[in-house]
Amino acid sequence: MNLTNKYKNEARNIEGINPSIKSGTVAWRSPSNIALIKYWGKRDFQLPQNPSISFVLEKSFTETHLEYMVKENKRSGNLKVDFMFEGRSDFAFESRIRTFLNTVSEFLPFINHLEFKIRSRNSFPHSSGIASSASAMSSVALCLVSVEKELFGTQKNDKDVFTKASFIARLGSGSAARSVYGDWSVWGKSKLIRTSTDEAAVKLNNVVKPMFKSLADAILIVDSGKKKVSSSQGHKTMIDHPFAEVRYRQAGENLERILRAMLTGDEQAFINVVENEALSLHAMMMTAYNGYSLLKEATWMIINRIRDFRLKSGLFLTFTLDAGPNVHLLYKQKDADAIKPFILSDLLSLCENQQWIDDRIGKGPERVF
Repeated sequence: MNLTNKYKNEARNIEGINPSIKSGTVAWRSPSNIALIKYWGKRDFQLPQNPSISFVLEKSFTETHLEYMVKENKRSGNLKVDFMFEGRSDFAFESRIRTFLNTVSEFLPFINHLEFKIRSRNSFPHSSGIASSASAMSSVALCLVSVEKELFGTQKNDKDVFTKASFIARLGSGSAARSVYGDWSVWGKSKLIRTSTDEAAVKLNNVVKPMFKSLADAILIVDSGKKKVSSSQGHKTMIDHPFAEVRYRQAGENLERILRAMLTGDEQAFINVVENEALSLHAMMMTAYNGYSLLKEATWMIINRIRDFRLKSGLFLTFTLDAGPNVHLLYKQKDADAIKPFILSDLLSLCENQQWIDDRIGKGPERVF
């Protein structure tokens, strides 16, 4: 049975049950993540055209407090949500949360009988250039699944909680599926990973050498402004993209290459795949019909300086890109004394207001209440 049918069956079993607890509060802190094998292109509803692999960050997270109350008038069909972001009303994101709750109520039917107060904050500046949808939606999903467990006793163990949270988070933001696990995870069906599925992410356990679990990520903010083409719009360009099928095949092959590199400790192979994926993502944007580019001149200058420094120093460092102009510089934490002076002297002048975030691979979500 696939996860969709499994959770629909669970929903039918609890749909008519009155919750024993009339109100409560749940809070989760959930990290952002950065994909090294990129997810670009959707099918059906929020299912990926190719598998992706990512790690979560330690310092870049969203903390969400969700308070729920059983409706006095249970016949009322209106979903009542009071949402605030960092102490202020955010009507645009409240609308997105409302749509998300309506969508996932098929799998969490108790939502229709509750009222919600949601308070959210990011650990990183809102204009820092880090996409917060993955951390935001995964934190809300973890809260909702925790509420279900407390009200109805479903999801008997942590593994079940995180699997369902990944499934639910995906329905709000595809990349959010990968934010419910610590370290590394894969989202998307792959013959290489027996438990993998398009419906939720799975945690990578014993296929990662220790060196790849202790990477630092210097997030270099080239431009913190709103992108002229959103990721949602970008995914749609893959529907009739002339190179779509080639790209999906490339991603699958690169997944195999990076898993082999992480299993064997092949640093050069890892670098080759990571940089190929970063540039391929933006090549898809540029070669779409009505193509576009989100990269800036400073992005290319940072990339070239990273490659020059790697050649001169002989150190392990590489870069990846998000769906925007900002650069993630990956390196071994033990080399920080050599890498950070390079960042400060050679790269910060190319960043917007000399902004950067000194981050690293994180341990994953944390329940805080």
